Amino acid sequence: MHKYFLLLMGVLILRQGTAQELNCQVSVNSNQVQGTQEKVIFEQLQKAIFEFMNNTKWTRDNYTTNERIDCSILINVTNKLGTDDYQATIQVQSRRPVFKSSYNSPVFNYFDENFTFKYGQYQQLEFNINTYANNLTSVLAYYAYIIIANDYDTFSKLGGTEYYQKAQTIVSNAQSAGETGWKSFESNKNRYWIVENALQPVFQPIRECLYQYHRNGLDIMSDKADDGRKAILNSTDLLVRVYNDRPASFIMELFFNAKADELVNIFSKGLPDEKNKALENLTKVNPTNSTKYSKIQGN
Repeated sequence: MHKYFLLLMGVLILRQGTAQELNCQVSVNSNQVQGTQEKVIFEQLQKAIFEFMNNTKWTRDNYTTNERIDCSILINVTNKLGTDDYQATIQVQSRRPVFKSSYNSPVFNYFDENFTFKYGQYQQLEFNINTYANNLTSVLAYYAYIIIANDYDTFSKLGGTEYYQKAQTIVSNAQSAGETGWKSFESNKNRYWIVENALQPVFQPIRECLYQYHRNGLDIMSDKADDGRKAILNSTDLLVRVYNDRPASFIMELFFNAKADELVNIFSKGLPDEKNKALENLTKVNPTNSTKYSKIQGN
């Protein structure tokens, strides 16, 4: 069963419903690729991706419509490389509802510049996790599992492991592919390293932080704001642990891609001691955003 229902409702009953896991908004921008025919093709592509992401059954769990994971995919087509062959970027984001609140907390936010794909008019998008058929569906399925893994990690400690492993299977199958973004030697920040970092024991505290941050922090803030903020502050100690072992890690960067602004908002309302510790921890583990974190003190 999906962790949201188990942990927030606290009862072990089978949920009924046929909704799939993702509530994914899809946008394909093709302004840089001219031509009437391409415009039609990309309209069809946007619809095909929407149906692929939202209608595929990604897990064995049962979801109701309001439990689906809110996420979005923005594909910006930058160049036509050949017949049905395109170069693009893909921005992937996901959000997670906060208990007793209308607020949705950002969980994953990544801009992938290494995305090429083939797509022909009326092409059906099909995917089999055991084989690499094409880059388009492999990238989309990969990010579907990454979104789900991150979401499950926020509801139970290391709850997303199974879905990180599925994403890793996709990476493994893509090692012989000609497209970039899948191989360790191409970059130290790509699809290979997202899942590799997530499954490494040394980075496990970052995933544990994600759970503590949400379940013990954000989810109780509507009733106990001070206790929730304290739990979030304590969760940053887990980030310090990782930083001391592996400073400037990619998975830490991914965490703050989603959380930096939210952390400023949370601790700006904290007590002086909380602000001081938050500023100390956050500027240590994420110095890139130190100017942003200075706003916690009202500067």
